[in-house]
Amino acid sequence: MWILWLVIGVLAFIALQIFFYFVPVGLWISALAAGVPVGPLTFIGMRLRKVNPHKVINPMIAAWKAGIKLSVSDLEAHYLAGGNVERVVRALISADKAGIPLTFKRAAAIDLAGRDVYDAVAMSVNPRVIQTPKVSAVAKDGIELMAVARVTVRANIDRLVGGATEETVIARVGEGIVSAIGSANSYKEVLENPDSISKLVLSKGLDAGTAFEILSIDIADIDVGRNIGAELQAAQAEADLKVARAQAEVRRAQAVAREQEMKALVWERRAAVVEAEAEIPRAIAEAFRRGQLGIMDYYRLRNIQADTQMRERLAREEGPAPEERGEQGPHTLP
Repeated sequence: MWILWLVIGVLAFIALQIFFYFVPVGLWISALAAGVPVGPLTFIGMRLRKVNPHKVINPMIAAWKAGIKLSVSDLEAHYLAGGNVERVVRALISADKAGIPLTFKRAAAIDLAGRDVYDAVAMSVNPRVIQTPKVSAVAKDGIELMAVARVTVRANIDRLVGGATEETVIARVGEGIVSAIGSANSYKEVLENPDSISKLVLSKGLDAGTAFEILSIDIADIDVGRNIGAELQAAQAEADLKVARAQAEVRRAQAVAREQEMKALVWERRAAVVEAEAEIPRAIAEAFRRGQLGIMDYYRLRNIQADTQMRERLAREEGPAPEERGEQGPHTLP
């Protein structure tokens, strides 16, 4: 008989161990004390679905105590989807206390999208200041200015899913600063009225499509940099000088080539004249043999040659010879 009672006791002990494993009694009592309707079957179902009851029931108790009625199935589904139930519930409680409209479905979507929903709600209550890196821009007078801006942003809960991040806001603000400085006629105008940059940039609606709402843009620091305009003009002048030198070198090379070509043409013509003059004695001898040239004709020809030589000597005494002027002078017949 005692063996039967021993078996019953062992089975009862095993049953109690199984029950305490599937149903955390302490957590169950806490839920009942907070008025959260959770039964043993709920805990058993969580264990079977491999859901940690503490990760779901504790946040649920906090939500119910804060007046937010959440269901176990919603929290359990968010846990199974890989979300952070505790941060979602904390975000809902903070939003409710701050009067920010936020539903569990949107908070869960923000959390599953990889955003910190609790941090987003905190940023909605307490705006964050983002400092941009030093942005370099050039005014119309060519002077470089380097500005640093502080952007005060507040999280936009409705655009957290699919909205651009802080990097986009910083890039847009930097682009707006460059545009504002570049449109100024002088760098002195920017230094005298740095708030003009803030007003111009803020009026562009840079927070469109982002997860934030820009509250203010303040210029924290402006430094004067290099004279970019003068450097560009100097570089352009140097480039123009190199181009002019190259063009002059091309023209000089062309002139030298033309001079060489003309000299070659002159020597070619001189060679032709010398060759033609070499035929004159043969022609005179041939004319004598045929009787076409008499002795008197020959003497008259010699007198003409002598007269020509005399004129050449006089011309050389009075001025440079035709050869020195680059001309072809007359040649004496033999």
